Amino acid sequence: MIRFINVSLMRGTKPLLDSVDLTLNPGDKIGLIGANGAGKSSLFGMLRGEIHADQGEIDFPAKWRMAYVAQETPPLERAALDYAIDGDVNLRKLEAELTRLEGEEATTENGIAIGEIYSALADADAYTVISRGEQLLLGLGFSLDQMQQPIASFSGGWRMRLNLAQALMCPSDLLLLDEPTNHLDLDAIIWLEDWLKRYAGTLIIISHDRDFLDEICNVIVHIDERKLKRYSGNYSGFERQRAAQMILAAGTLEKQVRQRAHLESFVNRFKAQASKARQAQSRMKALAKMEELAPLRAAAEFSFEFREPLAAPNPLLVMDKVDAGYLLLDEHGDKVGAKTIVSNIKFSLQIGQRIGLLGVNGAGKSTLIKTIAGEIAPLCGDATIGKGLSIGYFAQHQVEMLRHDESPLWHLAKIAPTVREQELRNFLGGFNFPGTMVTSSIAPFSGGEKARLALALIVWQRPNLLLLDEPTNHLDLETREALTMALAQFEGTLVVVSHDRHLLRATTDEFIIVADGRLQPFDGDLDDYKDWLFQTKLGKGTSVLPAAGKDNKTDFPVQSSVPAASAASAVPAVNTKEQKRVEAEQRQKVAALKKPIEGKLKRLEEQIAKRNGQKGEVDAKLGESTIYDAANKAKLKQLLADQSFFAKDLAQLEAEWLVLQEQLESIAA
Repeated sequence: MIRFINVSLMRGTKPLLDSVDLTLNPGDKIGLIGANGAGKSSLFGMLRGEIHADQGEIDFPAKWRMAYVAQETPPLERAALDYAIDGDVNLRKLEAELTRLEGEEATTENGIAIGEIYSALADADAYTVISRGEQLLLGLGFSLDQMQQPIASFSGGWRMRLNLAQALMCPSDLLLLDEPTNHLDLDAIIWLEDWLKRYAGTLIIISHDRDFLDEICNVIVHIDERKLKRYSGNYSGFERQRAAQMILAAGTLEKQVRQRAHLESFVNRFKAQASKARQAQSRMKALAKMEELAPLRAAAEFSFEFREPLAAPNPLLVMDKVDAGYLLLDEHGDKVGAKTIVSNIKFSLQIGQRIGLLGVNGAGKSTLIKTIAGEIAPLCGDATIGKGLSIGYFAQHQVEMLRHDESPLWHLAKIAPTVREQELRNFLGGFNFPGTMVTSSIAPFSGGEKARLALALIVWQRPNLLLLDEPTNHLDLETREALTMALAQFEGTLVVVSHDRHLLRATTDEFIIVADGRLQPFDGDLDDYKDWLFQTKLGKGTSVLPAAGKDNKTDFPVQSSVPAASAASAVPAVNTKEQKRVEAEQRQKVAALKKPIEGKLKRLEEQIAKRNGQKGEVDAKLGESTIYDAANKAKLKQLLADQSFFAKDLAQLEAEWLVLQEQLESIAA
């Protein structure tokens, strides 16, 4: 087991841990969480022996083999597959020793030593290592061709995947993973989850992906107020336990405040009276002994909302037979050809649609979003833009596009040059840029703070179409939750690419998959996508998408990778298992039909609640007698107009709600 015994740690002048005790059992799968800067990575450094505690000790078995992800990847000419296999250090040592022995003169001793090496190689599964390495890299998104390419040819994100592959290749008893999902797409994350569930050792993960933590962890360790607090269960279990503790602590604190007030009142009233002096003294002692209870502090909640769009054209955008891709240029900048990534796009965006894009890295999701955003022109076909279209575009590398030598205020003033500075400051304050931070250079800001600024700039522009390409990459759990809540209430149209499944579930109504150079509708939810992914990646079934071939009344071409004849011959006779499968498909179909309607109902209910609140405020003002004074004639006229508008809008919203509710009931029937 791992034991923290009275451990304290300072980093510079900042205390991170203060006299903490913690026990972690062998085989635990632990999620390590806490605010940015709380000390999560420093704790990993102590476990690796790179940082030493200022007080106390960390104890775990000396024989344990530890694996972790290296933060640097040298630009080597070594093939990716060989580099991944290098993670099995013991195997590489045995291979090197075998090469040395086979190069020496043949003797009896030499032969015995070679025999022992071959036996050790068999124990180390040397004869399956290439196959295991290939399976790892395939799961992490590499193709067989890429496995033979040199490390130097890969970008930084792909090199981090290679470092992750090295850590997974290493036989270990303790595996430390610091934000392993940051450079992965959804497909690779789902594969990694499955791998980590089957990992037999002790696992400690730092992650801001709540679904990832929920799927894998059975223990959560929370760093808060320089202490380590252990919670049994996954992240959702931690949230429930934490909330219950806060309610209990608030009740206990309130009770103590009442007791203190009563004792202080008695002492103040009677300490000067001789007859009551003894009782007053007794209560003063009780007051002095009473332990000061600190409230269980919740992290300061951060929240924001997208402002209502100024216009709502419908449709927002129509693409007809569009090819999306890139022009190929020679050294003089002249066009020499084009590379098509996604072809024959027949696609329209209606007001209120909420679409999640699925597909592996490199399939063309970002290319499609850039084409919709107008960042790159279509290679061919027609793209018609609705009058009044306003796009808010968050690119994967949006943070890098900010001017790091300038301040948040400078960035906002650049897109709002005529707005008063105080108004800009107030707006940025709502995104947690207070005081001098608003006028400071963003160079020292964390990745999360820069991403928050990029979001603030988009929110200011009041878009009616949001295009988000991996918006959560640098965000902590708190900011991710704030973004999810804001997107759920966004009144415009949304197209999002994200590996955060919690965000996708909460903010989208439909999915489109980008695969094989085409757009295809995905008739199912993220659990169906996970099942389909394992069928295709692990060779357990066909690569047919759920509901492929159905009449789903869409312009998207639906392709099946299974020939009709072979598909027909593969259908078994109807039996109980088949009947259950058919019933499951039917339930899935009903759920798919209900989901967009339920999403619209939810948004309508939010709008109705908003309008009710606005109408209530107007009614309250009209109930004030002073509003009918002659001096308030103009104000009264405006309030009556507002009351009429809100009443009519409420009636329309409620009528829409009833129509959708009837549709939902007819589907259920």
